[in-house]
Amino acid sequence: MTTVGFLYPGHFAEDDFPRMEILLDSTIRLVVHHTESPDDAYREDALRELGAPGRLAAGAEELQRAGVESVVWACDAGSFLHGLQGAHDQAAAVARSVGVPASSTSVGFVHAVRKLGAARVAVAATYPEDIAARFTAFLGEAGIEVVATHAAGAATAAEAAAWGPDRVRELAVAADRPDADVVLLPDTALHTVAHLAELEEFLGKPVLTANQVAVREALRLADRPAWAPRLGTLFAARESPPAPASPKAPASWGSGRKYAHGGNAHGRGLGE
Repeated sequence: MTTVGFLYPGHFAEDDFPRMEILLDSTIRLVVHHTESPDDAYREDALRELGAPGRLAAGAEELQRAGVESVVWACDAGSFLHGLQGAHDQAAAVARSVGVPASSTSVGFVHAVRKLGAARVAVAATYPEDIAARFTAFLGEAGIEVVATHAAGAATAAEAAAWGPDRVRELAVAADRPDADVVLLPDTALHTVAHLAELEEFLGKPVLTANQVAVREALRLADRPAWAPRLGTLFAARESPPAPASPKAPASWGSGRKYAHGGNAHGRGLGE
């Protein structure tokens, strides 16, 4: 049994996690600990407060008792607003608290884009423009080219959590561009897992969403290969444990683009 943990602020789209647990291997357990969310507004001060060190440390202790092998801070803006180095430092502090490798959804997006071998991405953000721009800047710090950013202007996590599949699809379409290899939907308050396969089919390209990426990041840190076609291209190919071997052949997708699955997909730590 592989047990991985998530620090998840509040109660918004947490039902994505048991859904993913069902779709993954039966020997994978996803443990979600809800951290305090005193203010769900999409303002910089409120979002930064979600990731206060004391709040994360308290949640890490709970996950430690659950015997997790890795931990992911499942809050995008509560991480990327600190910048790339700040997000790494934040995750390192969680790792020290729990005693296992740790990361965040924001850092997980960087690793997921690299896993797909994507050169350019489009960002479909629920956030107001200023917050969405900070995520774009975060990706830029990591060397990822963003060809378009669409900010939907949601004011709170509760508002984003209420969006159904049609609204999520509209968000992705508004951001997509022909030269984008992948569409990114940050925000762990957004329900996406039940519709990932259909969303990718509609757009004709891979889609990375926050809760999907959080789970892949936790499994990456735990050195646990996993596949589940219903969880999109990110989980569509079987992965082998780390070993000195030649890179996999690229897998085709949709419109004929090729997406390599190279890189250090299973390395521990925050770099890749």
